[in-house]
Amino acid sequence: MNATREPLIRIRGLTNRFGEHRVHEDLDLDLYPGEILGVVGGSGTGKSVLLRSIVGLKRPSTGGIEVFGQDLRRLPAPARSRVERRFGVLFQRGALFTSLTVQENVALPLIEHLGLPRPDAETLARAKLALAGLPGKAAIQYPAELSGGMIKRAALARALALDPEVLFLDEPTAGLDPIAAAAFDRLILTLRDALGLSVFLVTHDLDTLHTACDRVAVLSRGRVLVADRLDVVAATDDDWIQAYFHGPRGRAARRAAHPVEEP
Repeated sequence: MNATREPLIRIRGLTNRFGEHRVHEDLDLDLYPGEILGVVGGSGTGKSVLLRSIVGLKRPSTGGIEVFGQDLRRLPAPARSRVERRFGVLFQRGALFTSLTVQENVALPLIEHLGLPRPDAETLARAKLALAGLPGKAAIQYPAELSGGMIKRAALARALALDPEVLFLDEPTAGLDPIAAAAFDRLILTLRDALGLSVFLVTHDLDTLHTACDRVAVLSRGRVLVADRLDVVAATDDDWIQAYFHGPRGRAARRAAHPVEEP
């Protein structure tokens, strides 16, 4: 179905090197409007490096990344900044400022990028926190006072502060208990549908793949081995894919997502 749609993000021939070590080599990948794309792979396959390359935090060695039809590397700084404001990013550990309250963390990009007065920014911040499912009292708390799940939601609220079109999530359920992780997966689906977001989701969580993702891309040997619906990916003849999707955890996640009714 993607053949008739233009991708929001188009990656071609991407290579990332750290010294002599090549993390990616000639990597191709697309993100389409309105989809949740899960990106998986073994340790060291460069999932987070790929995310950071797309959002401009890591300059690729070679290759092209087009976002909204534009190559960010070719844009002057002001134009690039405007495009990057259409992104929202949730980093793996939340990356909240510990010296600021949750409300102040979310208000900060509204003040810095939009020039909003602090009272207006904090009013909007409380709305974003509610959107992310946090109770009102969380606004005046500091990150150290929050649970792991609440920190993820606060970081998500900050990622949503500027009304992004593309949401980047780096291991959003890492460190969460199964109940909190499942609730976060449902929240991502709700926000995608309500806000019309496109989501680039780096994860190792099989439940997240089954619950939330429209397509799954597997990184292996520096490239995208396969990017397709989960059932197609899981059927791919590759040792890592077979071990990952058909091992005990993979079978459990599949049963949880598609329970079979007893006769």
